[in-house]
Amino acid sequence: MKEVRVHGKGVTGPVGRWVTLAVWIVAAALLSVLLPQVGKQETNNAPNLTDGRPSVQAAAVAEREFASGADVPALIVWHKKGGLEDGDLEMIRKLAGQWTSSPVPHQTSVIPLHQMPAEALKAQLSEDGSTLVTPVFFDKNADTDQLKESVAELKKQTAELTGSNPFEADPGKEGALSARVTGPVGIQIDATGLFENADFALLMGTVLLVLILLLLIYRSPILAFIPLVGVGFAYGVISPLLGWMAREGWIVVDSQGISIMTVLLFGAGTDYCLFLISRFRQLLKHETDKGKALRAALTDASGAVAMSGITVVIALLTLLLAEYGAFRRFAAPFSIAIFIMSIASLTLVPALLAVIGRASFWPFVPRTQQMREERAAKRGKPKPAPEPAPRYRTGTLVVKRPGLIALVSVVCLAVLAGVSSQIKFTYDILSSFPSTMESREGYALIGSQFSEGELAPVKVIVDTGGRETELAEKLSGLPYVSRVSEPAQGQQNKQIVAYDVELALNPYSLEALDKIPDLRETANAALAQAGDAKAADHVWVSGQTAEQYDTKETGERDTRLILPVVIGLIALLLLLYLRSVVATAYLVGTVILSYFSALGLGWLVIHYVLGADAIQGSIPLYAFVFLVALGEDYNIFMISSIWRKRKEMPLRDAIREGVGETGGVIASAGLILAGTFAVLATLPIQVLVQFGVITAIGVLLDTFLVRPFLVPAITALLGDRSFWPGKRQLTEKAKLRG
Repeated sequence: MKEVRVHGKGVTGPVGRWVTLAVWIVAAALLSVLLPQVGKQETNNAPNLTDGRPSVQAAAVAEREFASGADVPALIVWHKKGGLEDGDLEMIRKLAGQWTSSPVPHQTSVIPLHQMPAEALKAQLSEDGSTLVTPVFFDKNADTDQLKESVAELKKQTAELTGSNPFEADPGKEGALSARVTGPVGIQIDATGLFENADFALLMGTVLLVLILLLLIYRSPILAFIPLVGVGFAYGVISPLLGWMAREGWIVVDSQGISIMTVLLFGAGTDYCLFLISRFRQLLKHETDKGKALRAALTDASGAVAMSGITVVIALLTLLLAEYGAFRRFAAPFSIAIFIMSIASLTLVPALLAVIGRASFWPFVPRTQQMREERAAKRGKPKPAPEPAPRYRTGTLVVKRPGLIALVSVVCLAVLAGVSSQIKFTYDILSSFPSTMESREGYALIGSQFSEGELAPVKVIVDTGGRETELAEKLSGLPYVSRVSEPAQGQQNKQIVAYDVELALNPYSLEALDKIPDLRETANAALAQAGDAKAADHVWVSGQTAEQYDTKETGERDTRLILPVVIGLIALLLLLYLRSVVATAYLVGTVILSYFSALGLGWLVIHYVLGADAIQGSIPLYAFVFLVALGEDYNIFMISSIWRKRKEMPLRDAIREGVGETGGVIASAGLILAGTFAVLATLPIQVLVQFGVITAIGVLLDTFLVRPFLVPAITALLGDRSFWPGKRQLTEKAKLRG
């Protein structure tokens, strides 16, 4: 194994410890004062699709040729159980006139209902006369905060005109006029609001969970705070650095990314700290000089910590290869955060331990046998018995029955991995929202009173070249289309026409997404039938459904590219670190198997326990990058111990002691990391709930099945072949024991 170690005199010495602490304190303070915090530099409406995607090209044509073709609508759903009355309709007409003559900020247009005859307006009502949908269009370049202010002004003017607030009224109450804002604008506002409201709760929940778990596991109040202090100072440096980079336009950050980064930082950061702390505690039982013990602990643990950090950073940086913006935006912030946290765990945390010393573990202070005897003598107590030698039950079991354990572990994981083939995916944004969210309530009213497709119609645009086509008839004849609008003529090119197509199903559902190629092919066929030899070049399909279809296609493309790249890079890093082709192969293989097992078990929990019909389509890639990178952390830490010990003892003894010595810290680290990701499951955002559940399950599988049983069992079965093509070099002590 190639040695990657830090020798700790510089950060743990009498002067170095205080210099290290001062550097971190000054850096965090100055950066926080001079640079903006990352939360102040969020961009929550950054485009996710590139200009080469068909829906983006179609949106550009719509923006050029049609007055409101590229504007985004807010759909106001008016509802009164028992039926809208003439007074209600007159109030809605007055609002339309007011918004036409005096638009709210960032509003581009509104349907001129005030110019419609009363009978024409009544014709727009639902069949039972209880519901009316009125769209208000906004500038597509307006950000979420601007849209939120604009919609708030709409609501304020409505309340002033009606003398009440229909946006707070219960839609189910008889005779009460209610209103809800949905459509793309309402969905965007609600989505951003969910993350904004979740940030503080997520941070507090994560900190409290880590603190409680550390107290329960180590029963030391001082020790429980040391990792949190390390993570806190690291965050104090990370946040302004990322904020500065975002302000300069080098990176883009959003609410979702910041939320997950916070969880990752506390979970992975605490793990790195525990790798060092656990080794320090072990050595304090054999070394009277705390400085020597700490330097030895830092030397022993630094290789695993550095390698673990590098593995996660490299895996996260592969997201730069993604075409989809949300994936790509994760790469730089996450990798920078882990890189800085790794540095903090190898500098700041050792400095804190050097200052506090053995008292870090109070009231259960680790001491050598000589120190225990001297302490007992001073207190007039009997000489304490030597501490019993560790029994290493798990390690002993593994080396006794490696074949059986490997077989049972592989079968269990393979069965769960097989379940992953049954997963159903969705790209439905609304399914991530709580049922009481305003935009989802409005959508539910539209779905129950009108066609669901009215929420987000698909715009089919064609360049007819002056030819007569039967496109409207062909579109209307499709079984999944409920209504096709009259053709709109292009403003610059009169030969370009557009049809708004309302689907007879949820426009955000996977079924609707699958209709986009058919709509495009229908338009192609209509143009070809009219004599257009290049029909495919003269058809554009835009709208939310088309964008989601391109999102699905882009995500699948990114997954096919990034998965093998991540596997290849991690395999290369392990090969350089372990210098063993065989060990690299089975370490990577077990983590991949664990990933698919996590997907399978996660699907069982999400589908049968939480009641979700499908999981969000972006989750498999997110989960893969995190689980493969983080899963290797524990393997690296354990294998490092086995590789180090096998130089001094027979391999099976090295496995027994390596598994035993690392078992406690990896179990506690795994519980903390899984717990931090599980905090995401408490949020009212399904995409984070599902990501949190799957990632937490994957971490637990790695912690309690793959790491303590499967990997050491395979190592025991392979014996010295595990080191191939490296050679095993035994010390004289190991030769005697062998």
